[in-house]
Amino acid sequence: MLFIFSCILLHLASLTIAQTNLLDHNCPNDVGNYTTNSDFQRNLNSALSSLDSNTQIDYGFYNLSVGQPGPDQANVIALCRGDIGVDECQNCIGNSLAKILQVCPKQKEAFGIADTCILRYSNKSIFGVMEDNPVYILYNVDNATDVNQFNQGLQTLMTRLRSTAASGNSFQKFATGNETAGFVIIFGLVQCTPDLSELQCDNCLAGVIRVIGQLVGSQGARITAPSCNLRYEIYRFFGVTPATIQLPASPSPQSPSVSPPPPPGKKRNSARTIIIIVVSTVIVAILISCLFIYLRIKKPKERVESK
Repeated sequence: MLFIFSCILLHLASLTIAQTNLLDHNCPNDVGNYTTNSDFQRNLNSALSSLDSNTQIDYGFYNLSVGQPGPDQANVIALCRGDIGVDECQNCIGNSLAKILQVCPKQKEAFGIADTCILRYSNKSIFGVMEDNPVYILYNVDNATDVNQFNQGLQTLMTRLRSTAASGNSFQKFATGNETAGFVIIFGLVQCTPDLSELQCDNCLAGVIRVIGQLVGSQGARITAPSCNLRYEIYRFFGVTPATIQLPASPSPQSPSVSPPPPPGKKRNSARTIIIIVVSTVIVAILISCLFIYLRIKKPKERVESK
């Protein structure tokens, strides 16, 4: 039994580590550090705690300030990818909160990038302020066969998505879609923090889109700045959103059919049900595997008969 429980604990520990990983982060040293039990630390802890426990917001954008305006005020922004559900969004933010405090200890400003969310805090005002530096790039080392044709299709897609996202409202500035480039379908996603104006969002996305020119035909990339980000791949990596449905996409026989999203009330319950089923299945599989290994290792006692 001890062996079995050890297997389970090791597996759960590995899952926890994987969940808290950040793709990248930035901890500026020129902003300054805070001391233990300082006013800024108390304000930051209060802001992050409120962010983690907020269940009222269901559109993936969180921004709040704690403390009086000045060097000890904590300003926090969290943004989830526009196509994910509330539960996944909150999980991403919760895991990122724990990790950012580890990788940026005592810094008054930090920026973390996770798979489906970003987190940013500072002691200076960051709301309604467009910040397009620093820029973080993750890209696929495989290049398109026809680089010129691929880049042309990619630029067409990004220009369309940029316009759609920038014209979004104060709840969401997000767009997804696809474009055919020869024999390849390019899927793309762009997003700004909704506190930006249309012009600010447009300018921020224009900056990260220009970075694509440095990648020389890469088949996929993520380019992230504090105020906006984009991603493109040659496979569909995003879910269904109203923005996805409304975008004019190039016709293709390979495009998968999409079912309409469930009502908001059912979406959360469905996510919980799937998580419970998956976790239960994993635990049962681990128990059976560990028991099998234990029985194989354990040798039967030899019986000694007296003559």
